[in-house]
Amino acid sequence: MVKVTEGCFEATGRTSIICDFSPPRSGDPGVVEQAQIDADFISVAYNPGRAVRANSAMLAAAIQRSGKDTVFTLATRDMNKLAVQSQLLGAQMLGVENVVVVQGDPFSERDQSRVASVNDYQPTGLIAAIAQMNQGQDFKESQLRAATDFCIGAAVDLGRGIEAEAQLAVRKVQAGAMFLITQPIFDVDQVARYRESYGYHAGKAGTLPVYFGLQILEQDGVLFSSVPDSVRGELEGGRSGIDIALELYQKFQETQLNNIYLMPPIKRGGARNYQAAKEFLAKAARI
Repeated sequence: MVKVTEGCFEATGRTSIICDFSPPRSGDPGVVEQAQIDADFISVAYNPGRAVRANSAMLAAAIQRSGKDTVFTLATRDMNKLAVQSQLLGAQMLGVENVVVVQGDPFSERDQSRVASVNDYQPTGLIAAIAQMNQGQDFKESQLRAATDFCIGAAVDLGRGIEAEAQLAVRKVQAGAMFLITQPIFDVDQVARYRESYGYHAGKAGTLPVYFGLQILEQDGVLFSSVPDSVRGELEGGRSGIDIALELYQKFQETQLNNIYLMPPIKRGGARNYQAAKEFLAKAARI
């Protein structure tokens, strides 16, 4: 298995792409075929939509057995420290070692009548705990029989405020994060401001890989509030979301954003259009 820090642009000198992938609401192993996408890594999300879905680490292991390098996402929302560290040991046993730590979307008021949030860890705390497991110690400060070897990722959302997110990113890196991924970016100028702010708060320029979010949109798909009005207007005017994404990809390349976190279109109801991701990747390879 290739670790993200080994397959990133900084290590290879070529553009590296992580493609987001949603686990199914079933245990059907046929979903592995859907994950045959020509990206460097397939990143399995953790219960998107707060729905019951296949376990992210287990699905990542199944995809990896098909020959694709993978990443799995792990949220702090649903498990206590004992459960989450046990799951991490299971992931290590299955050979999946790239993990991205997130908090997970909060449960709605309706959800809360049926399920409780746990949040025994906050994301920065879980990152530190995984780093500690890599040193051979669990949350009780007891020695593991063998240290883990996780490549730890963390999430950044520049839409929440560049200054605050830069400070949070610094804390996550200090806790043990080895790479970062961002939510979708539509204005590449944000990246320069983020890097400047990160360098100021860290006391030095950031050197670890950052995978910048590039979302492929669809007119009838799920749009997020961070999508600029100009982009929404192009979609409503009939322009292909793939064409918009390719134009943004060119801007990424021109500004040397060479690590990309690709998000296939999300249809209403949560289904993903992976064919659009495949078409985008085929065309991007010719740019």
